[in-house]
Amino acid sequence: MRILALGLAALVLTGARLPGLTVIRVDPLTVTGDDDFARHRDPADWQGLTVHRIDFSEERETWRLWKIEDRSRPNGPLWFVPHDNENAGFEAALVELHKYGGTLIAVDSGGVRMNHNVTMGPPIDPNRNFNDGLPGYPSQVLAALNHGAWPIIALHTNQRGYDPSTSTCPHPEDVPGEGVISIRYCDAVLHPSPSQGRAYPFDNDDTVAFATYNASARPEDAFCDRQMMAADFNVVHERVVDSDGSLSNYAVLHHLSYLNFETEDLGMEPDKLAATRDRLVWMVDHAIAMCATPAQRPTVLPKLIFR
Repeated sequence: MRILALGLAALVLTGARLPGLTVIRVDPLTVTGDDDFARHRDPADWQGLTVHRIDFSEERETWRLWKIEDRSRPNGPLWFVPHDNENAGFEAALVELHKYGGTLIAVDSGGVRMNHNVTMGPPIDPNRNFNDGLPGYPSQVLAALNHGAWPIIALHTNQRGYDPSTSTCPHPEDVPGEGVISIRYCDAVLHPSPSQGRAYPFDNDDTVAFATYNASARPEDAFCDRQMMAADFNVVHERVVDSDGSLSNYAVLHHLSYLNFETEDLGMEPDKLAATRDRLVWMVDHAIAMCATPAQRPTVLPKLIFR
């Protein structure tokens, strides 16, 4: 595949000027130093897809993104994998990109969760950098929305359990874990609605769908909430007052259709990676069938302008 440097003209959302912006078309079979691409050396994995590497700097950080597109189906979802250590998220996104088209944006942070490529201060969480005051990053991640991609679908994996010391509804019998991603975790922002039947993939407490809504609205106003609840998903309702920098918050405050799916990271052995991927794929397939078919696509989509 020919290497094509597109340069500064490739900044598709006007107004966001980024130092050192380069957009280079690459052959995915020859990408080195990236474990996601190393797992996919079969040309069939990339058939019908175009891959670009996007590099730029903004404020104190430098970013590398991978943009993987099905150009024949630009109106498919915008798939987003922000954390480079959540490998099953990339696996699921690539599978689903082949099914539904659209554009996949994956953040390259050297195989770890945080972007350590900063000139000063602490590393940056790629899913806490959606800020109107720093428009360059969201302009690159979300560019496909202005070209017809819909909806946004973010894919994550997490560690088992949750931190009961920060939960307002801790379960004494639970084995302590890390973070807040569990259908058994509650706080002022996150309100869980567990599956009643506990059927696959919701037999796992860490397999959840997020339904994010504006605090001035109701939980059931979140995109796809009613459908996922009716289908007995594990649903975590996320209440947004002020943005925490996450894409879920940004999407709600900018009136963007957004879905976020999480499941427990089972490990990197091929069978376990596939099992983790398949739980994400199950949730995506069912949610798209319920909420994001071509017939359900809005006639007019929001347009993002970055200044």
